[in-house]
Amino acid sequence: MSRPEITKAAVKAEAARLKALFEAQGALPVEMDILLPAEVLLDLYGEDIRARAYVTDDPEHGEMMLRPDFTVPMVQQHMSDGAEPARYTYAGEVFRKQEDMPSRASEYFQVGYEVFDGSDPAAADAEVFANFAEALAEHDLRAATGDIGILKAAVAGLNTTETRRAALLRHIWRPRRFRALMTRFSAAGTGLRQQNLDRVRANLKEGEAPFIGLRTQTEIDMRIKALEEDASAPPIPASEIELLEDILSLKETLPHVLSQLRDIAVDLPAISDAVNLLSRRTEALGKRGVDVENLVFEASYGRTSMEYYDGFVFGFYAEARPDLPPVATGGRYDALTAVLGQGRSIPAVGGVIRPNVLLSLKGGA
Repeated sequence: MSRPEITKAAVKAEAARLKALFEAQGALPVEMDILLPAEVLLDLYGEDIRARAYVTDDPEHGEMMLRPDFTVPMVQQHMSDGAEPARYTYAGEVFRKQEDMPSRASEYFQVGYEVFDGSDPAAADAEVFANFAEALAEHDLRAATGDIGILKAAVAGLNTTETRRAALLRHIWRPRRFRALMTRFSAAGTGLRQQNLDRVRANLKEGEAPFIGLRTQTEIDMRIKALEEDASAPPIPASEIELLEDILSLKETLPHVLSQLRDIAVDLPAISDAVNLLSRRTEALGKRGVDVENLVFEASYGRTSMEYYDGFVFGFYAEARPDLPPVATGGRYDALTAVLGQGRSIPAVGGVIRPNVLLSLKGGA
């Protein structure tokens, strides 16, 4: 039996209902442009976003992009008016190509709730999550949580070169590449690092042209120097690689994860502040009525789809409908406000609900 079609009018009505819930929590309703300058988005996401977004050229404004999400324009709008504490809500359409999943709509609604407030980040995290949980309570969804900040702190604390730490941090959101780098920088990758250097040297000796592709001689020399430094640097200690693996594999309820992370922090003290923040967030969630004893935390959660999040991340899923995208997702994006703030920054956390997915769970309208 086919499911009833969901009309656009029904989606708009559901979006208005959800937005009203967030307004009742003190959020200021805002509107944002649909057509955005592509340059900022490409700088933030890299060229990867081009394949997933609708891009066009404007004679006056240059390359433009149909809004792929609300977070970037929301941050820009807030930071242009200053970096004061505020709460916002919005509703509207976003546009994403769905070449890998053609059954999913390329144009769909999102309803968001964003908190810009650095007075108590743990409490702000809990506020956003609890408000989403309350808005979605009737749908019996599975909640998932994580914290990119813990993994970033672990990488920053590794006993290795700054270049290696920077490479790992850059690829946190690309799990396969991240693991490949872990192997390369470990004792197991010692031979591989030397082979890479030897191969590049051999290619340069065999080549007659002074340049390779579009690289200048200076760039080639810098690359050789980087490979030489990497080949000669000691591997990341096996004990630290093991601790990083332990963190990546964590998937348990919050109390159990906190206990394990505190044990790991004894040997990797760099994560202590991030673990303490997780502890305060857990307490704040409990005070807001969230069942933290049964709330699942997964250290690797959010690493494939939430590239601008740098701390707490969460999502809500309909387990009975694996064909549907997440009902809601969100997280903390402190660094993004600094990037777009032109010298100002403010801690920020928020998320979006997809009203069309909610209507699919209700059977359409």
